[in-house]
Amino acid sequence: MGQGMSGLLALLDDVAAIAKVAAASIDDIAAAAAKAGTKAAGVVIDDAAVTPKYVHGFSADRELPIIWRIALGSLKNKLIILLPGLLALDYFAPWAITPLLMLGGAYLCFEGAEKLVHALAPHADEGVEADFDTKDPTHLEEEKVAGAIKTDFILSAEIMTIALATIESPSFWMQAATLAVVGTFITVAVYGAVALIVKMDDVGLHLAAKGRTSGGRALGRGLVKGMPKLMAFLSTVGTAAMLWVGGNIVIHGLEVTHLWAWPYTTIHHIAEAVAHAVPVAQGFVEWLVTAALDGVFGLILGVILIPVATRVIGPLWAAVTGKKAAAH
Repeated sequence: MGQGMSGLLALLDDVAAIAKVAAASIDDIAAAAAKAGTKAAGVVIDDAAVTPKYVHGFSADRELPIIWRIALGSLKNKLIILLPGLLALDYFAPWAITPLLMLGGAYLCFEGAEKLVHALAPHADEGVEADFDTKDPTHLEEEKVAGAIKTDFILSAEIMTIALATIESPSFWMQAATLAVVGTFITVAVYGAVALIVKMDDVGLHLAAKGRTSGGRALGRGLVKGMPKLMAFLSTVGTAAMLWVGGNIVIHGLEVTHLWAWPYTTIHHIAEAVAHAVPVAQGFVEWLVTAALDGVFGLILGVILIPVATRVIGPLWAAVTGKKAAAH
């Protein structure tokens, strides 16, 4: 009996030890996911800012089903295509991660610069104008959803690659679990926020018309009036995030690959000098100056890439695929 009891206690002790290791692993995954998710925050902001345009022009009862379909497509992008693809790339060709990141960063710079050019001079460039053609609002839902999922794929690739580059654990399963957590959490957060934003004006209309108190009705009117401003603000934040994140990725990649370290070292020195010149919040000031200069670099690169994309890559892609270059 004593031996049986001691055996049972030993087993329980082993179970407790295993549970402890498992709990520590979960903590590690959560910590790694939080760190990786924070690094990808700029692209996430852009993802949230880009998506609402895809439900514009549809009836209110179709908005949430469309967002759900895009969110499902986003989750498939991250977990079924990108997660195994990136892990395989990291194992067999880790040298390719940074160039791919830089390619994605350059694309974000192009997108951000294109948005800015369109906002400042809407009819200055026919290629840019065609890219921003929203087409007939009665266009098929399928086409809108497919376009959104394609855009999401590029943003998701950036998010997952940034996340993978941030994970410090050499364990394959730790990397896989962290990427899965990051991908799932970001998808839920982004599309949950998008659904909330898109439906907020409907909530406002309902409160304004049927609110039981004058305060409730006033809140409803405030929501209806405020949502267009929020959408405009999100669009501005999204564009800034594209340029900042894209510029940062390209600059860091140029430094890491030893192709051109000057932008990275120059921005770093300027940010340090400005931070030392102020008496408070030096860390924040250094980050702000770095982000602003990364954004300026991203804008310059994006403006250079606009004619390359619209007049060289676009037509070539159309010639290869036999389709008209699609707007994104």
